[in-house]
Amino acid sequence: MAAASSSSCGGAGCGTHCSSSTSSSVEDAPEGILGRLSISGAAASCGKCGGGAVVVVAGGVGLCGECLRAQLFGKFKLAVTSNAMVRPTDSVLVAFSGGPASRVALQFIHEMRSKAIESWDASNSQALPVFNVGAAFVDESVLLSKPECEVEQATEDIKSLVSSLLPGDKAMHIASLDYVFSSESKDGKGRLRELVGMITDDTGREDLLQCLRMLSLQKIALENGYTKIMLGSCASTIACHVLSATVKGQGYSLPADIQYVDTRWEVPVVLPLRDCLAQELSLLCEFDSLKTQELLDRPCSGINGLVASFVARLREENPSREHTIVRTAQKLKPFPFNKFSANGYHDFLPSRLRPKFQDVDSDESASSEVLCLICRSPFSESELQNFESTRRKSQKKIDLYTAYCCQSCHFQILPGGRDLYDHFFSLIPRFWTERADTASASHSSLRDQIEDYLLEDDDDGN
Repeated sequence: MAAASSSSCGGAGCGTHCSSSTSSSVEDAPEGILGRLSISGAAASCGKCGGGAVVVVAGGVGLCGECLRAQLFGKFKLAVTSNAMVRPTDSVLVAFSGGPASRVALQFIHEMRSKAIESWDASNSQALPVFNVGAAFVDESVLLSKPECEVEQATEDIKSLVSSLLPGDKAMHIASLDYVFSSESKDGKGRLRELVGMITDDTGREDLLQCLRMLSLQKIALENGYTKIMLGSCASTIACHVLSATVKGQGYSLPADIQYVDTRWEVPVVLPLRDCLAQELSLLCEFDSLKTQELLDRPCSGINGLVASFVARLREENPSREHTIVRTAQKLKPFPFNKFSANGYHDFLPSRLRPKFQDVDSDESASSEVLCLICRSPFSESELQNFESTRRKSQKKIDLYTAYCCQSCHFQILPGGRDLYDHFFSLIPRFWTERADTASASHSSLRDQIEDYLLEDDDDGN
């Protein structure tokens, strides 16, 4: 685990039993945890509260279970409040995979909502509403070779995990990965399998599935009135993505994926667990007896799998390296869409938080990023030049769609032969191609307006 500060539990308090040596002693730790933790006789007490230390963090600083929980909740709450991720009027959709990270994210946002309801009940004015929370699970079993009975049981377990928080209060949405084709094809499963089968590169296939997963979440959110999507991406996941993106040549677009806020989607995406490690979240699930269900998880493959193995070895040598990778990547300049605009948010924020918004410059807001048709990565300067050149010469829709794909998608996702492009683009979700058609029409209209303006200017000069 990463080094943790012994002077702070993240601002959330240590809990009523934090200093109890009997409840947090090594002997009382849940079975299975001791084998994975570095329990040192020298670190016999919690570095924060002085109680019995169950968790020994890198560097010899120990935290008991209560202090670990308080630290993680403090990081989560700080990320949510300081970045204005959730407004009172919001409806938040938690992307729930059943793993430790999404389980903790759902637990923490549920607790924040419960406290907000208590404050609302105690308030005399009750002026501000309380945000709503729902959860969505994208079922990828259509591409997994698992017995149907196991898949059904895992799905039922996931339903029970969500309903156990507050029965009837959380809306649970379960959609198969082929849900993105539901409005345009009767055989969505067959279309999905055919599309995935056209991709020969393991890394490209996994990247496409990630794009389809996000599209499914966006579709669920839009159809059910959600205003934010909350992902359980933690520091460990982001560290893997940083290295993978670097290897794939996606350095320019990398900052877009690792910020707290991402508004390039129709429904903005937020990452409140960005500062927490996967090991910490797994430990919290075990200490708090938070049930998880990971039967339907897909293992990483290709470049992503190699990077995940490499980061796992780094973690064994020095767990703090995951944080180091993320902190280094954070020095890259984010894009304008990596923060909420001030409009509509100041009304719900304390004055001390309003400067956090860093109002976007007019020049920045005026320039619109060209985003990849498939992965939504912003184009680099060289990609923009190639895009403009190809788009002007394009005679067919397929040429236009190809121009709207970034270099990484060209190399790893698009089929090897151009003769396969027609079939490939006929299989991908129509939402993607329609978005390219709309963007192209907008660019053409803007170009026509500029040309008309220049002609008028020349006429005036004559």
